[in-house]
Amino acid sequence: MIRSSVPFPSRPPGAGAADAAVPGLRSPAAGFDQPFEMLHACHERVQRTLGLLERLRAHLRVQGCDAQAREAARDVLRYFDIAAPLHHEDEELHVFPPLLAQGPAPVVDLVRQLQRDHAAMAMLWSQARVPLAAVAGGEPGALPWSPEQERALDDFADLYAGHIDREEAVAYPVAQGLLPEAVLDGMGQEMARRRGAA
Repeated sequence: MIRSSVPFPSRPPGAGAADAAVPGLRSPAAGFDQPFEMLHACHERVQRTLGLLERLRAHLRVQGCDAQAREAARDVLRYFDIAAPLHHEDEELHVFPPLLAQGPAPVVDLVRQLQRDHAAMAMLWSQARVPLAAVAGGEPGALPWSPEQERALDDFADLYAGHIDREEAVAYPVAQGLLPEAVLDGMGQEMARRRGAA
């Protein structure tokens, strides 16, 4: 478990309304003209947010539901409520279809599993977000979490980690090899448009 004397990162200087509205939209290293770089950057943000969730859970056990915990819970909720579904939509619309149409049988099987992962993550998140929302709202009785709630958070994080590994190792490289430059340009434009950035 990652531990820090400063459990939760503060917002970066200059973070504006657009950043708050759609977490994970801004990336200094990638733009929508490089759609797969954006997808990789989204995975990095997922991993950072899962790390924040783990630190939040450790913090809650020691410090309880203080102001830092409430802010961290809001950040986790915002990311997985807004940015993560957009990322999944990117994959469902642009990455998976060419793999299903042109990929070899093992890749097609993998994509079917990735699609099942997306459905399972949505279901798990609907359960996992409940205790986080209680913490974010400072609700009386927000703690302690039940074993079922703890398990939903564990299962959500574990599924996401394996899912990202499979996409990075196989799905993304194969899809990049199949998609011509013109299609990649259109993909980036559509990703930007869905986020109101076009």
